[in-house]
Amino acid sequence: MPFTNNLFSTRDMNSTKCESTDLIIVGGGIFGSAIAYYFRKDNPGKEVLVFERNEICSGNTSLAAALMSQARSYGHMIPLSLETYRVIPELEKLTADIIPVRQNGAIHLATRPDQMKQLKKMLLIASQYGLDWEIITARQAMHRLPWLVVPHDALIAFLPGEAYTDPYVLGMSFANAAKATGARFIRNTGVNELIRKENKIIGVKTEGGTYYADTTVLAAGVWSTNLAYSIGLALPMAPVRSQYWITEISESLFPASSPSVLIPEASFYSRPQGNCLLFGIREESSMVADPAMLPDVMGDYIFSSDRGWRDLEAEYNRLLPFFPEFENTGIKNYVAGFSGYTPDNQFILGKAPGMDGLLLATGCVGAGISVSGGVGLGIACLAADKPNPFDFSLYSCDRFGSFDPYSAGHLERCAAARSRKTSG
Repeated sequence: MPFTNNLFSTRDMNSTKCESTDLIIVGGGIFGSAIAYYFRKDNPGKEVLVFERNEICSGNTSLAAALMSQARSYGHMIPLSLETYRVIPELEKLTADIIPVRQNGAIHLATRPDQMKQLKKMLLIASQYGLDWEIITARQAMHRLPWLVVPHDALIAFLPGEAYTDPYVLGMSFANAAKATGARFIRNTGVNELIRKENKIIGVKTEGGTYYADTTVLAAGVWSTNLAYSIGLALPMAPVRSQYWITEISESLFPASSPSVLIPEASFYSRPQGNCLLFGIREESSMVADPAMLPDVMGDYIFSSDRGWRDLEAEYNRLLPFFPEFENTGIKNYVAGFSGYTPDNQFILGKAPGMDGLLLATGCVGAGISVSGGVGLGIACLAADKPNPFDFSLYSCDRFGSFDPYSAGHLERCAAARSRKTSG
Protein backbone atom coordinates (compact mmCIF):
# COMPACT_ATOMS: atom_id res chain seq x y z
CA MET A 1 0.00 0.00 0.00
CA PRO A 2 1.56 3.33 -0.97
CA PHE A 3 2.05 6.02 1.63
CA THR A 4 -0.62 8.56 0.83
CA ASN A 5 -2.36 11.13 2.92
CA ASN A 6 -5.62 10.03 1.29
CA LEU A 7 -5.63 7.32 3.94
CA PHE A 8 -6.06 9.94 6.62
CA SER A 9 -8.65 12.67 7.01
CA THR A 10 -8.01 16.33 7.64
CA ARG A 11 -10.34 18.36 9.83
CA ASP A 12 -12.94 20.53 8.13
CA MET A 13 -11.86 24.07 8.94
CA ASN A 14 -15.51 25.22 8.89
CA SER A 15 -17.04 22.60 11.18
CA THR A 16 -17.08 21.95 14.90
CA LYS A 17 -17.90 18.40 15.89
CA CYS A 18 -18.94 16.54 18.99
CA GLU A 19 -18.39 12.78 18.82
CA SER A 20 -18.02 9.77 21.07
CA THR A 21 -15.71 6.82 20.51
CA ASP A 22 -14.14 3.98 22.47
CA LEU A 23 -10.50 5.09 22.38
CA ILE A 24 -8.83 8.42 21.65
CA ILE A 25 -5.10 8.54 20.97
CA VAL A 26 -3.34 11.89 21.20
CA GLY A 27 -0.37 11.77 18.85
CA GLY A 28 0.09 10.13 15.46
CA GLY A 29 3.75 9.17 15.76
CA ILE A 30 5.01 5.60 15.87
CA PHE A 31 3.66 4.93 19.39
CA GLY A 32 0.19 6.28 18.63
CA SER A 33 0.02 4.51 15.28
CA ALA A 34 1.14 1.20 16.79
CA ILE A 35 -1.40 1.43 19.61
CA ALA A 36 -4.16 2.15 17.09
CA TYR A 37 -3.18 -0.89 15.03
CA TYR A 38 -3.13 -3.37 17.90
CA PHE A 39 -6.31 -2.00 19.46
CA ARG A 40 -8.36 -2.27 16.27
CA LYS A 41 -6.88 -5.63 15.29
CA ASP A 42 -7.65 -7.23 18.64
CA ASN A 43 -10.92 -5.37 19.29
CA PRO A 44 -12.68 -5.15 15.91
CA GLY A 45 -15.96 -4.05 17.47
CA LYS A 46 -14.45 -0.97 19.07
CA GLU A 47 -13.61 2.37 17.49
CA VAL A 48 -10.36 4.31 17.79
CA LEU A 49 -9.64 7.89 16.81
CA VAL A 50 -6.09 9.25 16.46
CA PHE A 51 -5.38 12.99 16.52
CA GLU A 52 -2.16 14.35 15.07
CA ARG A 53 -1.33 18.06 15.13
CA ASN A 54 0.70 17.80 11.92
CA GLU A 55 1.19 14.94 9.45
CA ILE A 56 1.30 11.30 10.55
CA CYS A 57 4.79 10.27 11.75
CA SER A 58 6.18 13.61 10.59
CA GLY A 59 7.65 14.67 13.92
CA ASN A 60 10.48 13.10 15.86
CA THR A 61 9.57 9.60 14.64
CA SER A 62 10.89 10.44 11.20
CA LEU A 63 14.16 11.83 12.60
CA ALA A 64 15.25 8.78 14.59
CA ALA A 65 18.49 6.94 13.87
CA ALA A 66 16.33 3.80 14.18
CA LEU A 67 18.72 1.26 15.64
CA MET A 68 16.44 -1.70 16.42
CA SER A 69 18.51 -2.86 19.37
CA GLN A 70 17.27 -6.01 21.07
CA ALA A 71 20.16 -6.70 23.46
CA ARG A 72 20.16 -4.26 26.36
CA SER A 73 21.41 -3.99 29.91
CA TYR A 74 17.75 -3.69 30.95
CA GLY A 75 16.23 -7.09 30.29
CA HIS A 76 12.67 -5.82 30.74
CA MET A 77 12.98 -3.79 27.51
CA ILE A 78 13.92 -6.78 25.37
CA PRO A 79 10.42 -8.32 25.01
CA LEU A 80 9.13 -4.97 23.72
CA SER A 81 11.73 -5.00 20.95
CA LEU A 82 11.12 -8.66 20.15
CA GLU A 83 7.47 -7.82 19.51
CA THR A 84 8.52 -5.16 17.00
CA TYR A 85 10.56 -7.74 15.09
CA ARG A 86 7.65 -10.20 15.25
CA VAL A 87 5.00 -7.82 13.96
CA ILE A 88 6.87 -6.42 10.94
CA PRO A 89 6.03 -9.33 8.57
CA GLU A 90 2.42 -9.03 9.74
CA LEU A 91 2.35 -5.36 8.81
CA GLU A 92 3.90 -6.05 5.40
CA LYS A 93 1.33 -8.75 4.66
CA LEU A 94 -1.59 -6.54 5.62
CA THR A 95 -0.45 -3.35 3.88
CA ALA A 96 1.87 -4.54 1.07
CA ASP A 97 4.40 -2.04 2.46
CA ILE A 98 8.05 -3.02 2.25
CA ILE A 99 9.72 -2.24 5.56
CA PRO A 100 13.50 -2.10 5.11
CA VAL A 101 14.86 -4.06 8.07
CA ARG A 102 18.63 -4.31 7.56
CA GLN A 103 19.79 -7.17 9.75
CA ASN A 104 23.52 -6.46 9.53
CA GLY A 105 24.19 -7.28 13.18
CA ALA A 106 25.84 -5.06 15.75
CA ILE A 107 29.26 -4.81 17.36
CA HIS A 108 29.61 -3.76 20.99
CA LEU A 109 33.11 -2.68 21.92
CA ALA A 110 34.37 -2.29 25.52
CA THR A 111 37.85 -1.03 26.39
CA ARG A 112 37.72 -0.29 30.14
CA PRO A 113 37.12 -2.79 32.96
CA ASP A 114 33.81 -1.18 33.96
CA GLN A 115 32.61 -1.23 30.34
CA MET A 116 33.68 -4.87 29.98
CA LYS A 117 31.70 -5.76 33.09
CA GLN A 118 28.63 -3.98 31.68
CA LEU A 119 29.01 -5.71 28.32
CA LYS A 120 29.28 -9.13 29.95
CA LYS A 121 26.13 -8.38 31.93
CA MET A 122 24.31 -7.41 28.72
CA LEU A 123 25.42 -10.60 26.97
CA LEU A 124 24.21 -12.71 29.88
CA ILE A 125 20.81 -11.03 29.69
CA ALA A 126 20.78 -11.50 25.90
CA SER A 127 21.35 -15.23 26.37
CA GLN A 128 18.40 -15.42 28.76
CA TYR A 129 16.18 -14.13 25.96
CA GLY A 130 17.64 -16.43 23.32
CA LEU A 131 19.60 -13.74 21.47
CA ASP A 132 22.69 -14.97 19.62
CA TRP A 133 26.11 -13.43 20.18
CA GLU A 134 29.78 -14.26 19.90
CA ILE A 135 33.03 -12.77 21.12
CA ILE A 136 35.20 -11.73 18.19
CA THR A 137 38.78 -10.55 17.81
CA ALA A 138 39.95 -7.05 16.98
CA ARG A 139 40.99 -8.30 13.54
CA GLN A 140 37.50 -9.71 12.89
CA ALA A 141 35.85 -6.46 14.01
CA MET A 142 38.07 -4.34 11.75
CA HIS A 143 37.37 -6.67 8.83
CA ARG A 144 33.65 -6.02 9.23
CA LEU A 145 34.19 -2.28 9.76
CA PRO A 146 37.07 -1.02 7.57
CA TRP A 147 37.07 2.42 9.21
CA LEU A 148 37.44 1.02 12.73
CA VAL A 149 40.66 0.68 14.72
CA VAL A 150 40.34 -1.49 17.83
CA PRO A 151 42.78 -1.94 20.75
CA HIS A 152 44.01 -5.53 20.90
CA ASP A 153 42.84 -5.95 24.50
CA ALA A 154 39.27 -4.73 23.91
CA LEU A 155 36.28 -6.96 24.61
CA ILE A 156 34.24 -7.15 21.41
CA ALA A 157 30.86 -8.84 20.98
CA PHE A 158 29.04 -9.38 17.70
CA LEU A 159 25.26 -9.84 17.78
CA PRO A 160 24.14 -11.09 14.36
CA GLY A 161 20.41 -10.56 14.88
CA GLU A 162 20.51 -6.81 15.44
CA ALA A 163 19.09 -4.53 12.76
CA TYR A 164 18.13 -1.00 11.84
CA THR A 165 15.28 0.35 9.73
CA ASP A 166 13.71 3.45 8.21
CA PRO A 167 11.70 4.97 11.09
CA TYR A 168 9.20 6.80 8.89
CA VAL A 169 8.43 3.70 6.84
CA LEU A 170 7.88 1.57 9.95
CA GLY A 171 5.74 4.25 11.60
CA MET A 172 3.64 4.71 8.48
CA SER A 173 3.22 0.95 8.15
CA PHE A 174 1.71 0.85 11.63
CA ALA A 175 -0.56 3.73 10.59
CA ASN A 176 -1.51 2.09 7.29
CA ALA A 177 -2.26 -1.18 9.07
CA ALA A 178 -4.34 0.63 11.68
CA LYS A 179 -6.31 2.38 8.95
CA ALA A 180 -6.81 -0.93 7.12
CA THR A 181 -8.34 -2.43 10.25
CA GLY A 182 -10.69 0.50 10.75
CA ALA A 183 -8.86 3.10 12.84
CA ARG A 184 -9.54 6.75 12.04
CA PHE A 185 -6.74 9.30 11.86
CA ILE A 186 -7.44 13.03 11.91
CA ARG A 187 -4.32 14.95 10.97
CA ASN A 188 -3.56 18.66 11.20
CA THR A 189 -5.72 18.75 14.30
CA GLY A 190 -4.16 19.51 17.63
CA VAL A 191 -5.57 18.46 20.99
CA ASN A 192 -5.80 21.57 23.13
CA GLU A 193 -7.25 20.12 26.30
CA LEU A 194 -7.88 16.86 28.12
CA ILE A 195 -11.42 16.93 29.48
CA ARG A 196 -11.45 16.02 33.15
CA LYS A 197 -14.51 15.12 35.21
CA GLU A 198 -13.45 14.67 38.82
CA ASN A 199 -10.69 12.01 38.67
CA LYS A 200 -11.45 10.72 35.20
CA ILE A 201 -10.47 11.85 31.71
CA ILE A 202 -13.56 11.61 29.54
CA GLY A 203 -12.34 13.07 26.25
CA VAL A 204 -10.47 15.86 24.50
CA LYS A 205 -11.08 19.30 23.07
CA THR A 206 -9.45 19.85 19.70
CA GLU A 207 -9.18 22.61 17.17
CA GLY A 208 -12.07 20.96 15.33
CA GLY A 209 -14.43 19.98 18.11
CA THR A 210 -14.99 17.99 21.28
CA TYR A 211 -14.59 14.22 21.40
CA TYR A 212 -15.50 11.84 24.21
CA ALA A 213 -14.12 8.37 24.86
CA ASP A 214 -13.99 5.66 27.50
CA THR A 215 -10.19 5.83 27.40
CA THR A 216 -7.65 8.37 26.18
CA VAL A 217 -4.00 7.59 25.45
CA LEU A 218 -1.46 10.38 25.68
CA ALA A 219 1.21 9.52 23.09
CA ALA A 220 2.26 12.99 21.98
CA GLY A 221 5.98 12.54 22.53
CA VAL A 222 7.77 15.54 24.02
CA TRP A 223 4.54 17.57 23.74
CA SER A 224 2.87 15.25 26.28
CA THR A 225 4.27 17.16 29.26
CA ASN A 226 2.18 20.27 28.73
CA LEU A 227 -1.12 18.44 28.23
CA ALA A 228 -0.50 16.26 31.26
CA TYR A 229 0.43 19.21 33.46
CA SER A 230 -2.79 20.99 32.52
CA ILE A 231 -4.68 18.31 34.51
CA GLY A 232 -2.19 18.34 37.39
CA LEU A 233 -0.07 15.38 36.23
CA ALA A 234 3.71 15.81 36.19
CA LEU A 235 5.48 13.60 33.62
CA PRO A 236 9.08 12.74 34.58
CA MET A 237 10.58 13.55 31.21
CA ALA A 238 12.05 16.41 29.20
CA PRO A 239 12.77 17.20 25.52
CA VAL A 240 16.46 16.35 25.08
CA ARG A 241 18.19 16.81 21.76
CA SER A 242 19.36 13.76 19.84
CA GLN A 243 21.65 14.48 16.91
CA TYR A 244 23.55 12.53 14.30
CA TRP A 245 25.57 13.08 11.17
CA ILE A 246 25.83 11.27 7.83
CA THR A 247 29.18 11.11 6.04
CA GLU A 248 29.99 11.37 2.38
CA ILE A 249 29.89 8.15 0.36
CA SER A 250 32.84 5.75 0.60
CA GLU A 251 32.31 2.19 -0.60
CA SER A 252 35.68 1.12 0.76
CA LEU A 253 35.27 2.59 4.25
CA PHE A 254 31.52 2.14 4.69
CA PRO A 255 30.20 -1.04 3.03
CA ALA A 256 26.41 -1.16 3.12
CA SER A 257 26.61 -4.61 4.72
CA SER A 258 28.56 -3.36 7.74
CA PRO A 259 27.16 -3.90 11.23
CA SER A 260 26.13 -1.16 13.59
CA VAL A 261 28.64 -0.37 16.31
CA LEU A 262 28.47 1.02 19.84
CA ILE A 263 31.61 2.35 21.54
CA PRO A 264 30.90 3.64 25.08
CA GLU A 265 34.50 4.89 25.48
CA ALA A 266 33.83 7.44 22.72
CA SER A 267 30.11 7.92 23.51
CA PHE A 268 29.64 6.87 19.88
CA TYR A 269 27.20 4.79 17.85
CA SER A 270 26.89 4.24 14.12
CA ARG A 271 25.15 2.27 11.41
CA PRO A 272 25.35 2.16 7.62
CA GLN A 273 23.30 4.52 5.51
CA GLY A 274 23.89 3.02 2.11
CA ASN A 275 27.63 3.50 1.54
CA CYS A 276 27.69 6.34 4.04
CA LEU A 277 28.08 6.18 7.80
CA LEU A 278 25.31 7.48 10.03
CA PHE A 279 26.84 8.22 13.42
CA GLY A 280 25.94 9.96 16.62
CA ILE A 281 27.48 10.87 19.95
CA ARG A 282 26.14 11.26 23.45
CA GLU A 283 27.75 14.56 24.32
CA GLU A 284 28.80 15.33 27.88
CA SER A 285 26.22 18.11 28.21
CA SER A 286 23.11 17.25 26.24
CA MET A 287 20.89 20.10 25.12
CA VAL A 288 17.50 20.19 26.86
CA ALA A 289 14.52 22.45 26.20
CA ASP A 290 11.78 23.87 28.38
CA PRO A 291 8.65 21.88 27.38
CA ALA A 292 6.57 25.06 27.63
CA MET A 293 8.64 26.63 24.85
CA LEU A 294 8.28 23.87 22.26
CA PRO A 295 6.80 25.01 18.93
CA ASP A 296 3.93 23.09 17.36
CA VAL A 297 6.07 22.36 14.28
CA MET A 298 9.76 21.54 14.60
CA GLY A 299 10.73 22.30 11.01
CA ASP A 300 12.21 25.73 11.74
CA TYR A 301 13.54 24.94 15.20
CA ILE A 302 17.28 25.61 15.51
CA PHE A 303 18.81 22.75 17.47
CA SER A 304 22.38 23.85 16.82
CA SER A 305 23.47 26.93 14.95
CA ASP A 306 26.75 25.22 14.04
CA ARG A 307 25.14 21.87 13.11
CA GLY A 308 26.69 20.21 16.13
CA TRP A 309 30.32 20.93 15.28
CA ARG A 310 31.24 22.12 18.76
CA ASP A 311 29.88 18.88 20.20
CA LEU A 312 31.90 16.87 17.69
CA GLU A 313 35.02 18.85 18.52
CA ALA A 314 34.53 18.14 22.22
CA GLU A 315 34.48 14.38 21.56
CA TYR A 316 37.09 14.46 18.79
CA ASN A 317 40.04 13.23 20.85
CA ARG A 318 38.06 10.29 22.22
CA LEU A 319 36.69 9.33 18.80
CA LEU A 320 39.83 9.65 16.69
CA PRO A 321 41.70 6.57 18.07
CA PHE A 322 38.77 4.37 16.95
CA PHE A 323 38.05 6.26 13.72
CA PRO A 324 41.33 7.81 12.49
CA GLU A 325 39.89 8.45 9.02
CA PHE A 326 37.34 10.74 10.59
CA GLU A 327 39.54 13.78 10.06
CA ASN A 328 39.57 13.04 6.30
CA THR A 329 35.87 12.17 6.02
CA GLY A 330 33.35 14.66 4.69
CA ILE A 331 29.97 15.22 6.37
CA LYS A 332 26.99 15.70 4.09
CA ASN A 333 23.99 15.74 6.45
CA TYR A 334 23.12 16.75 9.99
CA VAL A 335 19.89 15.62 11.65
CA ALA A 336 18.55 16.65 15.04
CA GLY A 337 15.32 16.15 16.93
CA PHE A 338 13.95 15.86 20.44
CA SER A 339 13.56 12.62 22.37
CA GLY A 340 11.67 12.38 25.64
CA TYR A 341 14.27 11.40 28.24
CA THR A 342 13.55 10.49 31.86
CA PRO A 343 16.08 10.74 34.72
CA ASP A 344 16.47 6.93 34.86
CA ASN A 345 16.37 6.22 31.11
CA GLN A 346 13.12 4.26 31.47
CA PHE A 347 9.88 4.78 29.56
CA ILE A 348 6.62 6.28 30.80
CA LEU A 349 4.00 3.62 30.09
CA GLY A 350 0.74 2.54 31.65
CA LYS A 351 -2.11 3.99 33.66
CA ALA A 352 -1.92 7.57 34.84
CA PRO A 353 -1.72 7.63 38.64
CA GLY A 354 -4.89 8.84 40.34
CA MET A 355 -6.62 9.43 37.01
CA ASP A 356 -9.06 6.99 35.46
CA GLY A 357 -9.52 6.83 31.72
CA LEU A 358 -5.99 8.00 30.88
CA LEU A 359 -3.08 5.88 29.66
CA LEU A 360 0.45 7.14 29.04
CA ALA A 361 2.76 6.10 26.20
CA THR A 362 5.69 8.49 26.10
CA GLY A 363 9.25 9.05 27.29
CA CYS A 364 10.87 7.07 24.47
CA VAL A 365 14.44 7.63 25.85
CA GLY A 366 15.85 7.30 22.33
CA ALA A 367 14.58 3.72 21.92
CA GLY A 368 11.08 4.33 20.60
CA ILE A 369 11.50 2.75 17.17
CA SER A 370 12.89 -0.48 18.58
CA VAL A 371 10.18 -0.96 21.23
CA SER A 372 7.22 0.40 19.24
CA GLY A 373 5.63 -3.00 18.74
CA GLY A 374 5.71 -3.90 22.41
CA VAL A 375 4.47 -0.47 23.47
CA GLY A 376 1.63 -0.67 20.96
CA LEU A 377 0.52 -4.12 22.09
CA GLY A 378 0.83 -3.44 25.80
CA ILE A 379 -1.03 -0.13 25.80
CA ALA A 380 -3.73 -1.52 23.49
CA CYS A 381 -4.32 -4.37 25.95
CA LEU A 382 -4.64 -1.93 28.84
CA ALA A 383 -7.06 0.22 26.82
CA ALA A 384 -9.25 -2.85 26.21
CA ASP A 385 -9.08 -3.93 29.90
CA LYS A 386 -7.15 -7.03 28.90
CA PRO A 387 -4.04 -8.47 30.59
CA ASN A 388 -0.85 -6.74 29.53
CA PRO A 389 1.67 -9.31 28.22
CA PHE A 390 4.51 -7.05 29.36
CA ASP A 391 5.62 -5.79 32.74
CA PHE A 392 5.17 -2.00 32.80
CA SER A 393 5.71 -1.66 36.55
CA LEU A 394 9.12 -0.01 36.11
CA TYR A 395 7.63 2.60 33.78
CA SER A 396 5.13 4.12 36.21
CA CYS A 397 4.69 7.88 35.93
CA ASP A 398 4.87 8.43 39.70
CA ARG A 399 8.17 6.64 40.37
CA PHE A 400 9.97 9.91 41.20
CA GLY A 401 7.42 11.25 43.65
CA SER A 402 6.61 14.96 43.63
CA PHE A 403 8.61 17.28 41.34
CA ASP A 404 8.25 20.21 38.96
CA PRO A 405 8.61 19.04 35.31
CA TYR A 406 9.64 22.57 34.29
CA SER A 407 12.32 23.11 36.93
CA ALA A 408 15.94 23.52 35.91
CA GLY A 409 17.01 20.65 38.16
CA HIS A 410 14.58 18.21 36.58
CA LEU A 411 15.51 19.23 33.05
CA GLU A 412 19.20 18.81 33.86
CA ARG A 413 18.64 15.32 35.28
CA CYS A 414 16.86 14.26 32.09
CA ALA A 415 19.66 15.69 29.93
CA ALA A 416 22.26 13.88 32.02
CA ALA A 417 20.41 10.59 31.46
CA ARG A 418 21.02 10.84 27.72
CA SER A 419 24.67 11.78 28.22
CA ARG A 420 25.38 8.67 30.25
CA LYS A 421 23.44 6.29 27.98
CA THR A 422 25.59 3.55 26.45
CA SER A 423 23.08 1.27 24.69
CA GLY A 424 21.43 1.64 21.28
